[in-house]
Amino acid sequence: MATVPVRAPFRLDLTANALRRLSTNAVDTYSAQDGFIRAHRGALVVVRQAKRDSPLDVRTLGTADFDAAALTMRMLQPEYDLRPFYRSVKAIPWLDAIATRMRGIKPPRYPTLWEAIVNAIIFQQVSIHAASAILRRVVEHLTKPIEHQGRKYHPFFTPEDFLAAKSKQLRALGISEGKELALNTNADALINGTLQESELEAMPTNDVLQRLIVLRGIGPWTAAVICLRGLGRLDVFPMEDSGVARALSDLSGDPNVRVEPILDALGDQRGMLYYHLLLGRLESSGQLEFGGDVPPGPRPAPPRPLAPRPLRRPGGPQRRRGGRGGGGPNPSGGGPSGNRGPKR
Repeated sequence: MATVPVRAPFRLDLTANALRRLSTNAVDTYSAQDGFIRAHRGALVVVRQAKRDSPLDVRTLGTADFDAAALTMRMLQPEYDLRPFYRSVKAIPWLDAIATRMRGIKPPRYPTLWEAIVNAIIFQQVSIHAASAILRRVVEHLTKPIEHQGRKYHPFFTPEDFLAAKSKQLRALGISEGKELALNTNADALINGTLQESELEAMPTNDVLQRLIVLRGIGPWTAAVICLRGLGRLDVFPMEDSGVARALSDLSGDPNVRVEPILDALGDQRGMLYYHLLLGRLESSGQLEFGGDVPPGPRPAPPRPLAPRPLRRPGGPQRRRGGRGGGGPNPSGGGPSGNRGPKR
C-alpha cells in the first residue's frame, strides 16, 4: 500500500464523482464503502480516504506493471492548489456558495489522451444517459473484466482494441459511422506517433487547441473538453453548449445570466466552473454520492425539466463541416447538464 499526500482541502468523494460523472460508469467507480476503484492494465487500483483532507491510501489488487500512486496523482490531482480558484470565485456569490459546499474537489484528469478523446467524441450531440450507455456497452464488449468481491471491473479499451472491432459490432453497440471513423483516425494517430501526449504537454493551451481541431471529429468544443479533462488545462472552458446555459440559469437562479463575465472573473481557473456546474447538477438531481464521513446536506431545488430536442438521424454518419466534428453535451462528456449539445 502507498500513501499519497494531499494539499488541503481535498475530498476524494467529490473528485471521484466529477471524474466518473454518472454512477453507471463501467470504468471509474466510487462508493462511500469501497472508495474509488479502477481496473487498469490487469490490476485493480483501490483508493480510499479516511476523512476529508487526509492522505490517500492506494493499493493494487493483482500484478501491476505501473505505479499506482503516480496514476492516482494524475487522475485525482490531490496536490493541486485551489487557492487561486477560491480567490477568484469570491466575485461570483452564487458560484461561491456552490464552491463552499463542494470545497475540496480537485480537477480530475483521464489517465491517457486516448481515453479523453474517446469520451469527448462519444458524448458529442447525444443525451448524457444515451452516451453513457453506449460507452458502457463498448467497454464491456471490448475488455475483459476483473472480478472482485462479486463485482466486475472493466478497464478502458486501448486504441488497438477499438481498431480490432468490426463496424457491424460497433454499430450494434451504438457507435455511429462518423464517430467510428473519427475514433479510428485518432487511434491510428496515437499508435503511429503522429499524435503524442508529450508533444501536447509542451505546448501552450491555444496551440494545443489548434493542434487538436485539425484531427478528424474534433471541433472547438471537443478540443476544449480534451484539454480540460485529458490534459488538465484549467484555462479552457467548453463553450457553445446549450447545457451550459441551462446549468448556469438553474444554479444561479438568474435566467439571464451570461457565461462570459463569469469566465473573465475566473481567468485561468475557468475550467473549475465546468466541474462545479457538474457537481451542482448532480447534487440537485440526487446523483452525487458522498463519502462516509460527509453526511449530505439539504438538497437544493431540482433544476427545471429540460425540453426535448430533436436527435440526429438514427444510424446515420456524423455531419461534419470542413472535415471536422465536435458538438458537445453534458456532464458526462463536456457540458454540465443532462441535455444534448449544439448542432454543428
